[in-house]
Amino acid sequence: MIHRLRAAIAAVMLLLGGPPLAAAAQPSPAIVAESRDGQRDFDWEVGEWTTRLSRLQRPLSGSSTWVKYEGVTVVRPVLDGSANLVELKVQGPAGRIEGLSLRLYDPDARQWSLNFAGGGVLTRPVYGKFRDGRGIFYGQDTLGARAILVRFIISDVTANSARFEQAFSDDGGITWEVNWIAVDTRR
Repeated sequence: MIHRLRAAIAAVMLLLGGPPLAAAAQPSPAIVAESRDGQRDFDWEVGEWTTRLSRLQRPLSGSSTWVKYEGVTVVRPVLDGSANLVELKVQGPAGRIEGLSLRLYDPDARQWSLNFAGGGVLTRPVYGKFRDGRGIFYGQDTLGARAILVRFIISDVTANSARFEQAFSDDGGITWEVNWIAVDTRR
């Protein structure tokens, strides 16, 4: 299992633009084209949003019970746009979720880290970037005592809406279970 997890992480790092094990002396034209500055990739999201969120109640348990929430997300730029703060406040029949996400841009890696805190817990970050208008971010975490991979995708981005999806994998990235879907519309 650990070997598959390491192989999956290596594959994810290559997808994110991380260095291959044996780097060539000269970067290929495809790599040069990929190395654009993504510091402004979240500029579209600054402002206030109505959030409709669906959350899988017990991820990676075989459960298919989803709970729904609605509320507000506020996104503020900080550090001259090289970071932003996301404040989430939603509620529904299953209760209330309040969370804060700090997103940090690393200009050397040309990647973002997404760091989420909620319920008094700071989760491990996911790392990635936007390509062709879609943000894909990966990381490692735990669920209970299990090591898992986390995938976070931002898609369907327009000036007035966007979709956010989180999925977990406990088999090294072979299969993914979506457990969080949020659709934001600008207020």
